[in-house]
Amino acid sequence: MTAIDRIEGRACVLRGNDIDTDRIIPARYLRAITFDGLGEHAFEDDRIQAKGDHPFDDERFAGASLLIVGANFGCGSSREHAPQALMRSGFRAFIGESFAEIFAGNCTALGLPYAMLDADDLAALMDAVVLDPEQPVLLDLEARTVSSRAGTVAAKIPDGVRRQLLEGSWNATRVLLDAGEAIEATSARIPYLNDFPG
Repeated sequence: MTAIDRIEGRACVLRGNDIDTDRIIPARYLRAITFDGLGEHAFEDDRIQAKGDHPFDDERFAGASLLIVGANFGCGSSREHAPQALMRSGFRAFIGESFAEIFAGNCTALGLPYAMLDADDLAALMDAVVLDPEQPVLLDLEARTVSSRAGTVAAKIPDGVRRQLLEGSWNATRVLLDAGEAIEATSARIPYLNDFPG
């Protein structure tokens, strides 16, 4: 299992509140059988409408691994495609004022940490990154902090999510595979699973 205790890298600032999953990845891409190639379509409609004036098209943010967002990010439908598209765009963590519950859960299932900052701290971080996009930003899950040239500030990360990421138990499939023998032993003790003639 892969434990995640910190994410450090350059950041991209995406301002605005209530950015929903349909904006993150348009519905027409939900028909894909795999998630391959979703990254290139992240915020596609917003980017077309912005005619190149979108943070995802800003060369200063190219290669960023942390996405800094506003409040209620990822609201709307529960599509897993939204965090998948962002992950395939290169993002490994999210920092914002708040996140929609289902989006946040989908992030955790993919091993993508998210952290919440107070509004003033978030505004200062956004401004600092826009002024100097080359600076490193550090999300430290162990310390529950976010550090940048704007300083180090406290971050809110739900206890259960933090524990899963630090222990590496965020990957439910890996947890099940690692518990294979215990699952088989439990199955053997359940009478109704073993009462059928072979």
